[in-house]
Amino acid sequence: MVLQTFNTGMRCARCGKNSMVTDNTTGERFCGGCGFVIAERVDDSGPEWRSFSKDEYDDKSRTGSPTSLAMHDMGLATIIGHANKDVTGKPLSASMKSTIERLRTWDSRSQAHESSDRNFRQAFSDLGRLKDKLALSDAVIEKTAYIYRKALDKGLVRGRSIPGLLAAALYAACRDSGTPRTLNDVSSEINIKRKDVSRCYRLLLRELDLKMPVVDPVKCMSRIASEAGLTEKVKRRALIILNDANKLEITAGKDPMGL
Repeated sequence: MVLQTFNTGMRCARCGKNSMVTDNTTGERFCGGCGFVIAERVDDSGPEWRSFSKDEYDDKSRTGSPTSLAMHDMGLATIIGHANKDVTGKPLSASMKSTIERLRTWDSRSQAHESSDRNFRQAFSDLGRLKDKLALSDAVIEKTAYIYRKALDKGLVRGRSIPGLLAAALYAACRDSGTPRTLNDVSSEINIKRKDVSRCYRLLLRELDLKMPVVDPVKCMSRIASEAGLTEKVKRRALIILNDANKLEITAGKDPMGL
């Protein structure tokens, strides 16, 4: 198969044209005008394996998982694998196996040697469980981790419970992204009193100077309708009533879930 590339910036030394042609079979690159060979071998930058599904591609990918603020090390740390084999696939000897086990132990301990790292480990472990319980998106989780890191940098976690401040950061992220989750939802899932989460939330708003948008009651309507088992006709009628109430400006200061 011959692949022709245009405007590569490389000109032929013989005729001066820039119409380079690459032969993928032989790896030769030559001029399309006079046939002068520019390079006899072109290295293939693609993978040497084939994948026929997304799972196979993910298993053979060399890049690993992307960086994330919701990980205590942002996904940049290295981990010694648990396979007791060398690079050729041969099993390790007994002495080398014990040495690798000690290296794994010290490697795991060295990743959380500071108090902030241990704090992030506990907080983001709870955050992962909240993500599954409340069915939250990755964007909300990343925003929560960003707010919590800012709170830790300003020393707001000292003297306060980690789950309480994390729940407040999660509620702030839901408010900022327009995700319909209430304080009662967050506090009940993390098993903390609502007033404690509300106190930490007001602290974050004051100390971090966060500006929260007003919750749109329309976004809460579909959730209430699905839990109550209402029809689409009822939902459309409720939407009309809400729009009329917004035009009359009688919804200001009211609870969105109550509306």
